[in-house]
Amino acid sequence: MKLVVLDSQAVNPGDLSWDWLKAFGEVAVYPRTPEEEVVSRIGDAEIVLINKIAMTRQVLERCPNLKLICVQATGYNVVDCQAAQELGIPVCNVPDYGTDAVAQFTMGLLLELCHQIGHHNRWVQAGNWCTNPDFCYWETPQMELSGKTMGIIGFGRIGRRVGELAKAFGMEVLAYSRSRTPEGEKIASYVPLEELLEKSQALSLHCPLTPQTHKIINENTLNQMQTGAILLNTARGDLVEEAAVASALRAGKLRGYAADVLSREPMSPENPLLGAPNCILTPHMAWAPVESRRRIQRCTQDNIEAFLAGHPIHVVNP
Repeated sequence: MKLVVLDSQAVNPGDLSWDWLKAFGEVAVYPRTPEEEVVSRIGDAEIVLINKIAMTRQVLERCPNLKLICVQATGYNVVDCQAAQELGIPVCNVPDYGTDAVAQFTMGLLLELCHQIGHHNRWVQAGNWCTNPDFCYWETPQMELSGKTMGIIGFGRIGRRVGELAKAFGMEVLAYSRSRTPEGEKIASYVPLEELLEKSQALSLHCPLTPQTHKIINENTLNQMQTGAILLNTARGDLVEEAAVASALRAGKLRGYAADVLSREPMSPENPLLGAPNCILTPHMAWAPVESRRRIQRCTQDNIEAFLAGHPIHVVNP
């Protein structure tokens, strides 16, 4: 059995091991793979592990020995699943590995917008407290979460966990989702989108990117939000119309926007959010604690073992 990892840097920049793969056969590991080298690096391998490398129909048709694609992530839009299905190649993902990490990161972004802790640390480190006549001061308005309303669009595993954390801060939680669950009803009140937009002082996005949710936050929906609300996005960049968000920040309609995801990644220098006021942008890292990445590797190992045993699991193109 031959296995190849095409973009190991994404999941394992060096603090984990790939030795567990050797139990399955001959292994080749590449930190990154340019598009033009994908086919040659797969070669006659039977199992390929990817994170963000595109598995197009053209690639799949040129790799006749390929028998399994392991996506080391939850999202699998980088794979032409229809082509893989036609060619008899199962595509397996990792359905749940970063719930706590992403929820924790989301609340970290919210707290940063409430307090601008990083700004005040830099201000103090620059010596400004040493010369201030007052024993305490703050450069930005401070916001308390208790008693505020958190609106969550998309109430799956991560959305529900964010809801639980918001409740721990004393917030009321509203949810807008395509489906209701008993677990969700214990955490939040399900409401129509219009009501959620109108009532939320903080709004967090946790829905998948679909034709229905593409740019669900746009000029129209931003206008329905409270002036001074906070918007958070740790889901997908294309859930928001970035130019409209930048305009809302400059106009003061939004108190702040924090996102770990953008419409184009790596970020384009022309992105309208670059330099926007009260905007925090991080490089798609919410999922990245070592604990989460270990879970990715363990689930990928389970996926390979189940495939070799003849009963593949976590198959997204059955």
